[in-house]
Amino acid sequence: MSKSNSFFKNLKTINHSINSLLERNLNKLKFNNLINLARSNKIVLTVVALIMSSICYLLIPNFYKQADILKELNSELSNKLNLDFKFTKNLKYNVFPRPHFISDELVILYDKSEISKIKKTKIYISLENLFSLEQIKINQVIFEKANFNLNNQNFDFFIRLLENKFNNFDLNIINSNIFFRDTQNEVLFINKILKMKYYYDPKIFQSILSSENKIFNVPYNLELFKDKYQKRILSKVNFKFLKLQIENEFNFSNEVKNGKSDLLFNKSKSIIDYKLDKKEFSFSFYDKLENPKFSYKGMFNLNPFFSSFEGKTQELNSIFLFNTMAFIPQILKTEILNNKNIEFESSIDANKFSDNLNFTNIFLNFRIQEGLIDIDNSRLSWKSFADFKFSDSLIFVKNGELVLDGKLKIDISNYDEIYKYLLTPKNFRKKLKKIDLNFSYNFDQKSTTITDIKINNQYNQSVNKILSDVILRDDNLQNKIYLKKLLNNAIKSYAG
Repeated sequence: MSKSNSFFKNLKTINHSINSLLERNLNKLKFNNLINLARSNKIVLTVVALIMSSICYLLIPNFYKQADILKELNSELSNKLNLDFKFTKNLKYNVFPRPHFISDELVILYDKSEISKIKKTKIYISLENLFSLEQIKINQVIFEKANFNLNNQNFDFFIRLLENKFNNFDLNIINSNIFFRDTQNEVLFINKILKMKYYYDPKIFQSILSSENKIFNVPYNLELFKDKYQKRILSKVNFKFLKLQIENEFNFSNEVKNGKSDLLFNKSKSIIDYKLDKKEFSFSFYDKLENPKFSYKGMFNLNPFFSSFEGKTQELNSIFLFNTMAFIPQILKTEILNNKNIEFESSIDANKFSDNLNFTNIFLNFRIQEGLIDIDNSRLSWKSFADFKFSDSLIFVKNGELVLDGKLKIDISNYDEIYKYLLTPKNFRKKLKKIDLNFSYNFDQKSTTITDIKINNQYNQSVNKILSDVILRDDNLQNKIYLKKLLNNAIKSYAG
């Protein structure tokens, strides 16, 4: 018989004796004999013995061999999560605040491939049956500072974890990252996990995934559960910062999966229908089934990665495009799209801007290719007086600020109406047909630098000097007054 087994048998005997002593004395404990009991110091000895017994009991896992503990915990984790684990360093055991093992490095294997490295893992165990290593039960696991690598082969890793039973077991992941990679193992984007928890909800008899995350520096909350009987996944995503909430139902009963999402944004509702197969993800986005005010459709080809997006709408809000705090500029500022393995095309047709009715017939063309982002061939009209077209454009980040450089061609069809709108004095109203210029727009500062202005194919130095710097403000009325004055000064200079 080993020394450790003898120790455990002796500890069991001591524990049994203390329990018997406590039971006998507590039954005799009455007010009349309380003083006599205290004088005999039996109660003090009992309490001390009880504390010592409890501490010794909690310290039992320290006496197990490392190899045996690693083997047992690995088996227990594998059974609970249906994953393979590899401990690369010895475990540490702590009693407080409750008994748990700590691993400074743990590797998760998924389909025999390494999917994650975890810098710190805490494995909390039940207080029952510490005398037997084979009967030690894990009731909570915390992964901290983990890096998960997902691709088109294992992208459903976190959803598959919901197939496990979390009735008497919680899984927590904190301060970790999910790296989504393409077929070349290049990082497409990163999702930061602030807090993630898997647990069982007895009200709906389902395992739940609840998570606080950040993607493209935008925080969001996720709640998700899997209905394996009806073969569907229900989820709710909340972007509080954007005042956007997405409720999603995904059906995976057929080979071609399909789903529906309801988007709630500032009390307005829109719908996304989508399909997913082995090759691509396609979707349709609209506000209602009949006579929609807007409709978009797109697709993502996963291997190789390619995406296209096109849409039509009656009104387009320019704030989503030009406000530095809007979602699209925030994504562009991360430079995550400046990846040579990403190819993306997008086009949107709109009748007008909802916040500026002067601009009509809007066609926005957005393209990402070989790590470069441009809006070439985008165009719009200013009422029926002039047409604008962009070329040789490039979107990039400079000193932490988002910048758009490009060329702008303006074809003027009715310069008389433009002069009327600007309230230009009649003696300065020269014939205008064509304007070409180079520009650089800073989204963060709302400023524009204009160079190489040519009016009717002629360069005018004084006009270039006046329009070299344009600085906009938050107030649209102030901008309108400011631009009218600035343009009239340029017109007067051009007219001589």
